[in-house]
Amino acid sequence: MTNTHPTYDLDACRRRIPLLASCIPMNNCSQAPQTDATRAAAERYLDSWNSSGMDWDAWMSEVSLAKAEFAKLIGATADDIAVFSSVSEAASAVASALPLQGRRTNIVVSDAEFPTVAHVWLAQERRGGRVSWAPVRDDADVSAYDALVDDQTALVSACHAYYMNGLIQDSPRIAAIARDAGALSFVDAYQSLGSVSLDVRALGVDFLASGNLKFLMGIPGIAFLYVRPEIVDTLQPSVTGWFGRVNPFAFDARSLDWSPTASRFDTGTPPVINAYIARAGMEIINALGPSNIRAWLVELGQRLIDGGRARGLVLHGSDDMRRKTATTAFVVGDSHAVEHAMRERGVIASARGDVIRLAPHFYSTTDDVDRALDVLADVVRTA
Repeated sequence: MTNTHPTYDLDACRRRIPLLASCIPMNNCSQAPQTDATRAAAERYLDSWNSSGMDWDAWMSEVSLAKAEFAKLIGATADDIAVFSSVSEAASAVASALPLQGRRTNIVVSDAEFPTVAHVWLAQERRGGRVSWAPVRDDADVSAYDALVDDQTALVSACHAYYMNGLIQDSPRIAAIARDAGALSFVDAYQSLGSVSLDVRALGVDFLASGNLKFLMGIPGIAFLYVRPEIVDTLQPSVTGWFGRVNPFAFDARSLDWSPTASRFDTGTPPVINAYIARAGMEIINALGPSNIRAWLVELGQRLIDGGRARGLVLHGSDDMRRKTATTAFVVGDSHAVEHAMRERGVIASARGDVIRLAPHFYSTTDDVDRALDVLADVVRTA
């Protein structure tokens, strides 16, 4: 039986999001809406800056608290987390720690990677790396990795969810294939974290990165990287900075020591105001519980799939909600024109290539889904 409400107070959630008074945001795979909590967090930083002029102790404490909130989401500890301005920067730091010498020069990359992550690995070919591509399969089959990953593989990069259509890859199996071959594993969880439950220990991954502007209800300009604690001491990234040191405030320009925790991957001065906002957004997700959010999004995702078919829309990717997030893509041709037309009718969607993505979140209703599908179908029909 289909549920029409989640286990949490949906109306209370919606009252915290002013944007819902004017439109239906179905673009969480691109950008989350602002909440009362995230706005208040930004104002806390601005008030601190305005009243104190400089309060680095409080600001650095906020960055640490944001790391801890991210760690809570993925079953890690704050010491396992580094902070960056983007997933691109996080992936580049990981890449810079790969020796890419001797036999292990191969980097196996999923065809489902968001281009920015794939570009980081391709850039390593100048350092002696070579990239092999693993095809993405709608049934999430990972047999291709068995043939591609061997004793010459340095790292396997396979996102948790495909940005185009929300397909969830079999991260535990891919990580196990990498580990059995003596290779490291990197997971970009940008398109899933906050909408599904994730535990890095259960996944068995060495690295997991995510930004905050999508399902974590934050903004651009901040991202976090989990580093499996058992491998931290073996890694020395050349993409580094003063916050990667044992004591950043020693101000010793001539010494390159390494923090004993994942903070050795930290680089320069962290994005402080972004950390305030990111923590506030992640607190909302942790308070509701990712498993509760996932249960509701399974309902909404299935409604998108079934409702799209009923309206004659062409689905892109899998129709199995066990294998995908609630992000649901439909083939439309000129997606940017469709996105613009939908926005004019009060629905914010997300264009990628020849598809339009509809991505509800914890605050979305069945009426939101139905309205978004009606608008999309009408725009496609009249295009």
